[in-house]
Amino acid sequence: MASLHAHCFEKAWDAEAMAIFIRGPGTVCLIGFADDDAKMPGGLLIARHAADEAELLTIGVVPGCRRAGLGRALLNHARAALSSRGAMQLFLEVDEKNAAALGLYRAAGAEQVGCRERYYESGADAAIFSLDLRS
Repeated sequence: MASLHAHCFEKAWDAEAMAIFIRGPGTVCLIGFADDDAKMPGGLLIARHAADEAELLTIGVVPGCRRAGLGRALLNHARAALSSRGAMQLFLEVDEKNAAALGLYRAAGAEQVGCRERYYESGADAAIFSLDLRS
């Protein structure tokens, strides 16, 4: 998972951080493949839930697999898994300049509910989104 995350993000989580998230209570971890013939995973998603809320910790697709629906598929599978565990709302943060992610979340029905100023190390703001899992 750490290696896959490193292929998706410039600033990736190391194996120790990844293990902490994976072992956490209420965690949903998904690995996706771009197609049935793919030999290597093309994306990942980690979310966690507590009570009736969930948080998307990370979602990433390797550059060669982007724009093929893998991110959407991962998000849809996570929605189903989290909903089946009793989560009704999924929260996430995204760099306000990440057009691809913003498009994915908005297409999924997520609504922006806030902003965290200078949230990222780069100084970029994070848009906070909420996605209803009951529908």
